[in-house]
Amino acid sequence: MGSLMNLFSKCNKMILFHKLGQHFVTKSALRLCSNVVVPDIDLNYYCNTENSVEIDNNIKIRKGVGDVNRVMNMYEIFKSTPAADASYQTIRDSLYKELSYLPNKTHPSVIKSIDPQVVREINQKRDFQAHIPLEFSEITRRLNLLRTDKLGHTCGHKSYYFLGELAELEEALIKYTINKLLQEKFQLVSVPDILPSQVLESCGMTVNSDRTQIYSLDPVHHGPDLYLSGTAEMSLAGLLMNTLHKEQDLPMKLAAVSRCFRAETSNVIEERGIYRVHQFTKVEMFAVTTPSQSEDMLEYLRVMQEELFTPLGLHMKILDMPPHELGAPAYRKYDIEAWMPGRKNYGEISSCSNCTDYQSRRLHIKYTHDGETSYAHTLNGTACAVPRMLIALLETHQDPKGKIYIPEVLQPYMNGKKYITKNNLVPELKLMKIKR
Repeated sequence: MGSLMNLFSKCNKMILFHKLGQHFVTKSALRLCSNVVVPDIDLNYYCNTENSVEIDNNIKIRKGVGDVNRVMNMYEIFKSTPAADASYQTIRDSLYKELSYLPNKTHPSVIKSIDPQVVREINQKRDFQAHIPLEFSEITRRLNLLRTDKLGHTCGHKSYYFLGELAELEEALIKYTINKLLQEKFQLVSVPDILPSQVLESCGMTVNSDRTQIYSLDPVHHGPDLYLSGTAEMSLAGLLMNTLHKEQDLPMKLAAVSRCFRAETSNVIEERGIYRVHQFTKVEMFAVTTPSQSEDMLEYLRVMQEELFTPLGLHMKILDMPPHELGAPAYRKYDIEAWMPGRKNYGEISSCSNCTDYQSRRLHIKYTHDGETSYAHTLNGTACAVPRMLIALLETHQDPKGKIYIPEVLQPYMNGKKYITKNNLVPELKLMKIKR
């Protein structure tokens, strides 16, 4: 396990910096590879009593946790405690723990929004005429493309097997997405799926709580403080921890394919089947910019998503999300929802967020400007989340004769196939009674 976590060691960072090219300050960046001890949260803003009403309102509209009054009281104690005092470090750590609960600021254009604002719609809904579209689960049952039942002996609840050409379609989506990102000069990174809590919490995730979405590894058998990553965003952010970049080398655009692990469950009928699962494959985009570049980069990531999804023939809505949908790290977030004809409902297939300096202050990701050092901005966006994309594709492109049309842009990645048909290679699941 120790060798896996060496991604964040000084030695491996030197190798990775070399591989990623000129986007990093070389020797000066390498000297910064010690572990982050304290996040550099903006005390001038969050501990200024003149901002307390604004911060408190922001917490309320984002439905977040945190108590700004407690922060202010703890800050006064912290200021009055000498650094040489035995209690100084304990007081400092308690203050920063309380500060870490506070959410990022909210973009002025959405701060008063209650509902998502539709930015635009893409593609028309398909007219099925007399044919009543089937749900993904029924399509895959008839074509023997998916198994979700009776899997307790292998991978348990909320898991699945993709079979035959559905598994091929998953790989086609990943290859199509990566090919597009490479054309856009994203740098591809292979990332670890096991991370320490410091990286997860610095990205805005909650660990070791009743409502955590994160799987933790058994500390007795695997060592303390190890968790399964919920998205490659965290690994990519962790890769850049304690790095210093030249302003002229920004923005930096990274991409990764990874398995994502989510402990969350849902009993909502709209999230049935493989819509919300415990593990899935996702292609992630991650960007590092200067503060003046980040708003333009968010629009760029959104356009990238639109260009990826539009040729797939899905009807979609681009949504500018209200404050209560942002989560702690995001300053602004766009969601993309696709129409799923079998479900007769929209489902989220992607999102992109501008986290400004929320993550970079916690991970110490900086850049140089006119001899001064400042915190960079980080952004992330989903380029392809496989299960929901498959739901939308199969329900949109189903044929009444019992086959699935493959969008033209994906056909080269499926050996030129135009349709998905019934899988006869893997036998259908049949339950048998065993006589004792």
